[in-house]
Amino acid sequence: MEPCGCTSDPLGDLARTAALVRGGSLFDGGSTLYSEQPLTKNKEGQERAKARVLAEWLPRMGLVAAGVGPYDLAAGAEGVLFPRQAANAEGIATAPPFVRTIGGVRIGVFGVVDPALVPGSDPTPVAAAAIESLRAHGADIVVALAHMSRAAAKKLARAAPGADFILVGAGLDDAGADVAEAVGGSYLLVPANRGQAVLRVDLHFRGGPLVDAIGPARAAIDVARLDTRIDEIRADLARWDKDPNADADFVTQNRDEVARLAAERDALRAEPLRRPATGSWFTLTRVPIKKRLACDADVLAAKHRYDAEVAELNRKASAGETPPPVEPGKAGYVGMDECAFCHKAQVAFWQRTKHAKAWGTLVDVSKQWNRDCVGCHATGWLEPGGAVFAAIDKLKDVQCETCHGPGSLHVDADGKRTDTLVRKPAAAFCAGKCHTPEHSDTFQYEAYLRDVVGPGHGDKLRTALGPGTTGAELRGAALAKAGRGIGAGCER
Repeated sequence: MEPCGCTSDPLGDLARTAALVRGGSLFDGGSTLYSEQPLTKNKEGQERAKARVLAEWLPRMGLVAAGVGPYDLAAGAEGVLFPRQAANAEGIATAPPFVRTIGGVRIGVFGVVDPALVPGSDPTPVAAAAIESLRAHGADIVVALAHMSRAAAKKLARAAPGADFILVGAGLDDAGADVAEAVGGSYLLVPANRGQAVLRVDLHFRGGPLVDAIGPARAAIDVARLDTRIDEIRADLARWDKDPNADADFVTQNRDEVARLAAERDALRAEPLRRPATGSWFTLTRVPIKKRLACDADVLAAKHRYDAEVAELNRKASAGETPPPVEPGKAGYVGMDECAFCHKAQVAFWQRTKHAKAWGTLVDVSKQWNRDCVGCHATGWLEPGGAVFAAIDKLKDVQCETCHGPGSLHVDADGKRTDTLVRKPAAAFCAGKCHTPEHSDTFQYEAYLRDVVGPGHGDKLRTALGPGTTGAELRGAALAKAGRGIGAGCER
């Protein structure tokens, strides 16, 4: 529904998507409602609350049809919440294929699933029958919602031809594809994962064959790709010009290739829209959901209500909660106040870092009760003897024990026992725990290390690291590149 606020250029937000698609017709490939499968006990209330918001607002955003994926089934068949297009799925409520007039064009819609992902039958005969039925009922354009991988969707396009567009619903990355791939008379559309981008299809129906007319957005991408390839070949040619042993015919072929690519690039610049003289055509634009897009006020209010509901749900659910027990002979968490008794200089330094203010950044945006967020803003979250909502006060923020490990045995031994502690955490620990690409897009271990070591806390290590770029500088540069402005009606 919204991205983690830790990235420099966050992508995805239901309020921004709602404002963007207003007045359009929305198609969803499935696996939309829940973010884990199966639901875990401690996140079930929060996940169900989110699913209810999405189930309410997707139709209000112009949803025409939705496929179904395994993440829609995380709460069982009853948790799917509304009928889906999945003609070969079994055990869930599905809607039959239908024809709807949109903008004067009769759009036929059906869905199928990969039985390896969602229980069901072979999608090929079901898809073939749906396409035939939709055409018989007057469909001008047929859209298939195929919750399967791109490879499986290609196979389906060849085995059951006749769909104009096939929306691929599984095996997605966070960007999606900016090109509609033509396969067996169909065009495959590959959206982004996690709502980070939407694919906009502008359709101009005049009967006859459907053609991808490229358009300005796609042409700009293709021009950039051609420029890169031309520069690569020219660099090779510059080397070969200095090599007396270079194959003359091969060099000539590459010079011709540069000329061909340059002509293709220049033609795209001159005429980005390749509209056919007859027949139907479309353009495809991948629109990243970035912070400069405007926000829908009603959806923004719904997100606030969701935050409040999550806070109340998790507050009640966590009453009396205790952290996982510490095994005999193992260390538990004690909190930074204990560390400060002996390590005053280290703690004083640490309190000046951003890690020491991590909890406050959640409070500022009302996410301190959100189980998706707290793990990287508290110490020892859900670990033996670590933080849980009912016992978090002394473990708020990213403290000493986040990096150095639980310290109870060290404290109990008056500092004489250090075998349970980590003196210097490895890069893989930071990158795997919280500084992942999804949450910390500018992370570089040595640069970020320069921000967290210094006088009183690893001063020798700081000297060994020497001068160089800091994490704060990387973060600042990325924020400057992304721009600090936000869209109209947005709060962040």
